[in-house]
Amino acid sequence: MLKVYRHQRGALPSPQFEALRDGLLTSALVGVSTLNGPFESSRGFGVTFTEAGKPELLSRFPMLAPWVDRALGAPAIRALTPFWRRTLTRLPNAWYLNLLLVGPGASVARHIDGTLMKPAGVTNHPPECVSVLYLSVPSTKGGELAIWNGSIPVGFIAPRPRDAVHFRGDLAHMVRPYEGPPESRRASLVIEQYHFEPEALARLPAFHVESRAGFEGYLRSHASRPPRDFELEP
Repeated sequence: MLKVYRHQRGALPSPQFEALRDGLLTSALVGVSTLNGPFESSRGFGVTFTEAGKPELLSRFPMLAPWVDRALGAPAIRALTPFWRRTLTRLPNAWYLNLLLVGPGASVARHIDGTLMKPAGVTNHPPECVSVLYLSVPSTKGGELAIWNGSIPVGFIAPRPRDAVHFRGDLAHMVRPYEGPPESRRASLVIEQYHFEPEALARLPAFHVESRAGFEGYLRSHASRPPRDFELEP
């Protein structure tokens, strides 16, 4: 059994963190959230990817590379695995990345993550774990992450920039509202980490971006992509 959660202080060195934060928060893809339900009052964008799609992810978002190395797959599972369990099992092979921006007075209602269950054609299959990196946190009251194991509260984390939280994917959680000026934003990078069997995994795209930033944002995003070499088919 995995630990309930782990809170990491200073999860990335400052220069790498600042490059990641600035690159994501200024992205042309940021718009009204593509997620429904608890996330309706939030902004951001989402990315679905598998192991085969990692090169495309890092090509589109090179600032993510240090966090991918530290948080995806085995490192996150290891952070939640007791030291006496030497063999890691059910390592993640599919991910949903969500840049989540929440304004003052708004919240994310209590829920269990499962964004990729429907696309993968499965039910009752939450992530193995969820990893959260806090990018920007207003210096005000509120905005905490609350975590439950069933009906039992098990975690209450006050976010700080550069901190990270890894928690079991079957746990309910919510983001509490915070006080602050209208222009303030609580920003975090959330990665749902799944392990799917081959049949379900094959239903997912290797790489897919979801954004409601509009066509202008789409053009700006693609204009900023590095050029690719190509070959004509014989």
